[in-house]
Amino acid sequence: MTVDAARGDGKRKPIRSYVLRGGRITSAQRRALDELLPRWGLPFSATRLDLHAVYDRSAPRVLEIGFGNGTTLIELAASRPDADFLGVEVHPPGIGHLLLGIEARGLTNVRVIAHDAVEVLQHQIPPASLDEVLLYFPDPWPKKRHHKRRIVQPAFAALVAYRLKPGGALRLATDWEPYAEWMLEVLNAESGLINTATDLRWVERQAGRGPTPFETRGRRLGHRVFDLEYRRPAGARRRC
Repeated sequence: MTVDAARGDGKRKPIRSYVLRGGRITSAQRRALDELLPRWGLPFSATRLDLHAVYDRSAPRVLEIGFGNGTTLIELAASRPDADFLGVEVHPPGIGHLLLGIEARGLTNVRVIAHDAVEVLQHQIPPASLDEVLLYFPDPWPKKRHHKRRIVQPAFAALVAYRLKPGGALRLATDWEPYAEWMLEVLNAESGLINTATDLRWVERQAGRGPTPFETRGRRLGHRVFDLEYRRPAGARRRC
């Protein structure tokens, strides 16, 4: 997520929803970045993708934002060969891990963009082109002064809504209850999305969503996991 902030020189700089950390990268992950990313990666650009050309077919399209080490994305893609998956991540070790999984499982329905997810949504994803957007265990930025860094913001909600096809789903999960409440407040206020929970709060754990390392850690610490699901109304009009 990017939000403009003033710099000392009067220009604007983006506020990111992530911090690039050094992190250890293995030799296998480095090989994957060098050899496999050119094959399965898509470069960031300010032009819209032709998703039919990217995957060489017409199929349901699923975007996962911040896929971490790619475990969930790999399992979903392997279990749903009839769908196409696009993962967006900025951390090289996780991208390398995903690419190794693509190679090991022989998957052909996954592509990767190593860039800020909101900029990808803004510039590369056509309106009304996605069947699902997945956002699992984003950084909760728990300190109040850092809440502006949370990816779930009103502008993000509106952007996702109009990248989804009518009837398309935004699925989220977090183990940080204050962030879950924040998500509800922001997303329930977006007219382009409808909370599918009968009480407009949480839904049951989403079928096919395997545990991520962040979820496993949260459960080990005794955290409750909150799942949310929103859909773009079937009659929603297309926006740019």
